[in-house]
Amino acid sequence: MNNHPSTGPGSAVPAHAARPAAHAVQGHGLRRRQALAAVAALPWVGLAGLPGHVRAQDGAIKIAQSTALTGPLGDLGSAMHQGAKAAFAAINARGGIHGKAIELTTQDDTYDVPRALANVEQFLADPSTFALFNCMGTPMIDAMLPKVIDSGIPFFAPFTGAQLSRTKARSVFNIRASYSDEAEKLVQHLSTIGIQRIGIVYQNNAFGKEVFSAAKQSMDRLKLPEALTVTVESNASDAGSAAAKLAGGNLEAIVIGLAGKPTLEFVKAFRALKRGVTLYALSVMGTPATVKALGADATGMAISQVVPLPSNVVMPVVRDFQAAWKASGATAEPSHLALEGYINARVFAEALQRAGRNPTRAAFIDATWNLKKWDLGGFEINASTPERNASRFVELTLVGRDGRFIR
Repeated sequence: MNNHPSTGPGSAVPAHAARPAAHAVQGHGLRRRQALAAVAALPWVGLAGLPGHVRAQDGAIKIAQSTALTGPLGDLGSAMHQGAKAAFAAINARGGIHGKAIELTTQDDTYDVPRALANVEQFLADPSTFALFNCMGTPMIDAMLPKVIDSGIPFFAPFTGAQLSRTKARSVFNIRASYSDEAEKLVQHLSTIGIQRIGIVYQNNAFGKEVFSAAKQSMDRLKLPEALTVTVESNASDAGSAAAKLAGGNLEAIVIGLAGKPTLEFVKAFRALKRGVTLYALSVMGTPATVKALGADATGMAISQVVPLPSNVVMPVVRDFQAAWKASGATAEPSHLALEGYINARVFAEALQRAGRNPTRAAFIDATWNLKKWDLGGFEINASTPERNASRFVELTLVGRDGRFIR
């Protein structure tokens, strides 16, 4: 596995600006170490048992991430990681937060649960790890959560829209809109434009069932006719038969609750059988790699997105993102996922700023929940309760003939 620290020589706070004179540091450090040793020797004090009181290290705020940089979903994890790195580099270049640089260490888990767990265990064993940031993937996050919650470490902006991460633990802070929010937006749009004959295809796993449940509830609330529904296995073995059933259903639109290979196989099979039916999918489908793989079959698809269009420079946050992206030297096309990583990093930095000059984990967690109706350049963060994500932003985009997203 590879380490990818996000700070470099150009982004660290200058030594003379961050430290007092050497003799003062030595004297203060000696007294501090003696005091800590004396306290730790007391039988009734267990500093390791007080995770909320872990402070950031003197030189930098060290945070850690397990995500997919390679493997089947490596394009998703890499894009979001690059966006976050661009944000932290810009913040560090301006002196960091209260004079401290934010240092992100990332381990590639290849979208593999055992590797992700091993990464997180390594991070938790390191007392200098202040928080876990933007870990990726519903199966991985589901496996991580028990240990993470038990440790008390801040678990910031997990990359999943699944309800399982919307836990009651205050240490878990979700930003992105949920899969349920996206499905509801899609159905609401269909109702608004007068579409009645709707099909739903969803993956036969927890993700797909969550999308289906939200879409059905929304349709019932809006008094829409019952949808024609089919499932697809995660290996896509029945994608063709699912496409055939929906193609014969005289439908006006189809809501797609699929991700990865099932999306590709279903869309290609359906387009071969039927044209003129608008396909609606969630943000997890709308990656540049998926759109490219679908080619002409992607044209005209409607995709819900949980952050603004990365080319919408009317929004200040997008202008800031584009400037940071360019300054970082990134060569990839700016994407929704890169912008989402950037936004997550900016929100993290804002909470850290509010947590004070020498933040504890507990102070940082309190600061996240005090982000009430905070406007990040047109993108609102509104923390309410741990069971709810701090953003409800969802907008629809269309895939144009050139494969680019348009509004």
